[in-house]
Amino acid sequence: MNILLLGSGGREAALARKISESPLTDRLFIAPGNGGTAIYGENVEISPLDFPTLVSFVKEHGVELMVVGNEDPLVAGVRDFFAEAAPDVLIVGPAADGAQLEGSKDFAKRFMARHNIPTARYMTFDASTIEKADAFLESLEAPYVLKADGLAAGKGVIILQDLDEAKATLREMLDGMFGKSSATVVIEEFLDGIECSVFALLDGKGGYRLLPEAKDYKRIGEGDTGLNTGGMGAISPVPFADDAFMGKVVDRIVEPTVKGLIADGIDYRGFVFFGLINVKGEPMVIEYNVRMGDPETEVVMPRLASDLTALLLGAAKGDLADIPAEHDKRAAATVMAVSGGYPGSYAKGLEITGCLDPEESILFHAGTKVKDGKLLTNGGRVIAATSLADTLPEALQKSYKAISEIDFEGKYYRRDIGRDVLK
Repeated sequence: MNILLLGSGGREAALARKISESPLTDRLFIAPGNGGTAIYGENVEISPLDFPTLVSFVKEHGVELMVVGNEDPLVAGVRDFFAEAAPDVLIVGPAADGAQLEGSKDFAKRFMARHNIPTARYMTFDASTIEKADAFLESLEAPYVLKADGLAAGKGVIILQDLDEAKATLREMLDGMFGKSSATVVIEEFLDGIECSVFALLDGKGGYRLLPEAKDYKRIGEGDTGLNTGGMGAISPVPFADDAFMGKVVDRIVEPTVKGLIADGIDYRGFVFFGLINVKGEPMVIEYNVRMGDPETEVVMPRLASDLTALLLGAAKGDLADIPAEHDKRAAATVMAVSGGYPGSYAKGLEITGCLDPEESILFHAGTKVKDGKLLTNGGRVIAATSLADTLPEALQKSYKAISEIDFEGKYYRRDIGRDVLK
């Protein structure tokens, strides 16, 4: 079949590679793709938010399945648009109602409360309830967690140690720090523990398949210091996510989420990303995402031993019952090379040189483009190296070797990915 994948990052590169390996895939289009995705399919210069042009493209090219990589088109209602304009196209990704699990922090917290899914205590406020917000902050112990209700490109969560600073920042958020996304702010208690990401593919009928779990590293600096980024690396499997822990995750979080969506009348067909925290052995939900994570996808997809296209098709059709999702028992490690200055301002258009086809690793392009036959930087997170090995230290060694052999001006990468779980 012909498949259209929406997105341009490392996540989409990892999905494209896996989709392209399937005997079910005839032609794969990536809109818009990046400087590395063309080896897996055909890049198409269409914005994932340009719904009318996407509809015209799928009709012209006989696309039967569309996979939505990033959250923006899902929250904007791409599935709803296609239901009217091109109803025969199968889509992996929820409609706008289900996408609110990521599009609105308040929606997600109310969903968890309604279905008894463990999460932090919280309250939601806007400019009209600022005094109540102050009182709620005063009832909490530091640190204080403030979350913009809407999408904020992964930057809408602020954690502060000082109460007065938290109150001041709350006012800045409500006054437009993140535009309309922070017109409403969720304040919640801080949970102390270690985080991990769990992924499931849902078929809207109660069927689901778990994918390999992962742990990512968001801070720019080693030792988890500095500003938050889109992700500096990831590992899979996660050592503390053993059978006992994952049993709790399935019983208390995954299955109540699947059943809760059905109970709420939401026909959810696509990925659910469970952002979890392990609090003294007990899993709790920090957040939902309605797509795969990045850079977690770059470690999850190489560990998926089953046919991804078959799984995607089963989810879109509402039938995952007989489709396996086997996991490779080997460890995977991803290290991300980023532009100098990221996550602040950084230069683009810098030539990337070195070994771009390593023997023991996979390079997933993120912020890259090809111009005049040269591979150039085109974003903050530029390229990721992922490796598989029998042990995590071996996988990390391979990935660090691969990333060290790539060069561009200002290149930076963290040298401590995975070190915390190896202690």
